[in-house]
Amino acid sequence: MSVSTTMPILIVDDYNTMIRILRNLLRRIGFVHIEEACDADAALAKLRAKRYAMVISDSDLPSMTGLEFLERVRANERTRDTPFVLLTRDEGEGVEAEQRCGASSHLVKPFTAESLRAAIERVLTPYQIAV
Repeated sequence: MSVSTTMPILIVDDYNTMIRILRNLLRRIGFVHIEEACDADAALAKLRAKRYAMVISDSDLPSMTGLEFLERVRANERTRDTPFVLLTRDEGEGVEAEQRCGASSHLVKPFTAESLRAAIERVLTPYQIAV
């Protein structure tokens, strides 16, 4: 992988199973600093407290949609440039997220370890700076 695997990543999903799957895939890829939040409000609090190299978020969260969460991330000066991968259930939703809200990338569920790796490399390669 051509990106630093020591960068901190935040996973946002309300399903523990999906968090576990993502955490395991990220570890298999080589990432070691992985944190999680079960909803957008908890994720926003974490983003206020710490800088993350990337956010990977489900599009269907309990307190707000993934698009609303993404809009809040992009509206904040401190987090507006944080790479953001949105996990969607259909391609159209992911394209809308990228065009309308500024998602860095999207993945359609179900996805493979290789498609996750490709999305991470595509999103993080320009950000090879310390966070």
